Amino acid sequence: MKAFLGIARAKFLLLPVTLVAVGAAAAAYDGSFHLINTLLALVGLTAMHVSVNSLNEYSDFRRGIDLATERTPFSGGSGTLPSGALPASAALYLGLGAALLGLGIGIYFFSQFGSVLLPIFVLGAISVLGYSDLLARAYVGEIFAGLGLGTLPVLGTAIVQGGELGIAAVAASFPPFFMTFNLLLLNEFADEKADQEGGRRNLVRLLGRAGAARAYVILGWAVPVCLILSIAWGALPALSLLACLPSLALIAPTRWALTSPLEPVPLPALGANVIWNLATNTVLAISLGVALILK
Repeated sequence: MKAFLGIARAKFLLLPVTLVAVGAAAAAYDGSFHLINTLLALVGLTAMHVSVNSLNEYSDFRRGIDLATERTPFSGGSGTLPSGALPASAALYLGLGAALLGLGIGIYFFSQFGSVLLPIFVLGAISVLGYSDLLARAYVGEIFAGLGLGTLPVLGTAIVQGGELGIAAVAASFPPFFMTFNLLLLNEFADEKADQEGGRRNLVRLLGRAGAARAYVILGWAVPVCLILSIAWGALPALSLLACLPSLALIAPTRWALTSPLEPVPLPALGANVIWNLATNTVLAISLGVALILK
C-alpha cells in the first residue's frame, strides 16, 4: 500500500480538495450548490490527479529520468519504481485505472449537464493522458498543468452544482491556473538536468534558468493582482481579499528567483511554493463561503 501511495504521490493530493472547494464555494456564492455532485467531483478530480501522477512516474522511470534526478521532498518523483518496490507496470495500471474512474464520473456528469462540460472534459483528458509523453516534451506542460489542475477543475466543479457558470466561478478559476503553473515550474529547476537528458522540453529549457525564474515571479504575483481586480470589478466579494495573504509565502522563492536563479532552489522556497498554492485556494474558498453567509 505504501508503494502504491508513493506512485500516486498521495501527499500532494490535497490540491484537488482545495480546487473542488474553490469551485463549489464560488458556485454557491453565485447561487447554486449540490453536495452529492461536489463529492463526486472531488472523487473524480482526485482520481485524475492520481492518474497523471502515476502515468508520469511510469514515463519518467521508463525514460530514465527518475534514475538520474536528485530527489527533494517536492520534486524528482517518489523513488518507488527505482527502488524496485513495485514493477513499472503497476504505475501504468494504477494510472489507467484511476483515469477510468474519473472517466466514469465524467460520463455521469455529462449525462446530467450536457455539452457545456465537453470542452472541460476534453482539455482535462488531454492534460492527464498527454502530459508526460507529449505536452511536457513540447514546451506546454506548464500551461496544461495550470489548466488540468487549476482552472478546469474550478470551472467544472462550479458547473456541476447546477449546470451554469457564474461570474464568481470564472474569476476564481484564474488564480489556480497561475499557482499550479508555478507549482510545476519551480520544481523543474531541481529536475533540469534529468529532464533534458530524458527529452523533456519545458520553460527552464526554453527560457534558461534566469528567464524562467523571472516568469515564475511575474506569474506568481499575478495571483494577488487577479484577486484584487476581480474584487474591484465585483466578481468576487471584498472578503476574498484575504486570499492575497498567502502570497507572502512567495517572498522566499521570489528572492531566490531574482538574486540567484543559477543556484539550486532552496528547500524552504520549494516548500513555500506548495504552501502558497494550497493556502490561497483554501482561504479563497472559505472567504466565498463566509461572504455567502453574510449576504
